Amino acid sequence: MLTDSSTLFTVTPNASTETLITNSYETFTSVSTLLLDLSEDLNGKHRDIALAIHQLSELGVLLTAKLLDREAPCPG
Repeated sequence: MLTDSSTLFTVTPNASTETLITNSYETFTSVSTLLLDLSEDLNGKHRDIALAIHQLSELGVLLTAKLLDREAPCPG
């Protein structure tokens, strides 16, 4: 049980590597989708910044997907 009342979120200490990588992948994918949706409503510099952040998050998607393939490959 957590005793620090300032802790809002935590990661389960015994989570498997596959679980951690999968959740990281899903988080990056969600961020990428949200940024694309947001960028449709923006113009100029703000749109450019949102798209740059999207590009970085897509890199995170690619990296975590590769890691997931290495650490927990799909059977078959």
